[in-house]
Amino acid sequence: MKKLDQYEKRILSAYERGELKSVVTSEASLRRYRDYARATLAKNRRVNIRMSTLDLADIQARASEEGIPYQTLMASVLHKFATGRLIERRSSLSSRSRRAARKRTAA
Repeated sequence: MKKLDQYEKRILSAYERGELKSVVTSEASLRRYRDYARATLAKNRRVNIRMSTLDLADIQARASEEGIPYQTLMASVLHKFATGRLIERRSSLSSRSRRAARKRTAA
């Protein structure tokens, strides 16, 4: 898990002091959002895929950058794609580090 930055630490501190208030105005709204969260987070199906060793190495390297397991990253990317919210960004990995990761995996 990645470490919290200063902004995240301030939010956590405010939450722990009880300074943050819910913006949900009704019990029905709260129930609806809880149902959305449960449906989104439910992992009730297993999927097996075949992919190249090089692609898997790149995914594992990106997951390592983010500080999360590679399966979690893959599930997140697929979820964002399925819901139309996938935004591609350049990796901070250089082409040299990607090549090194590929060599390590291929060896």
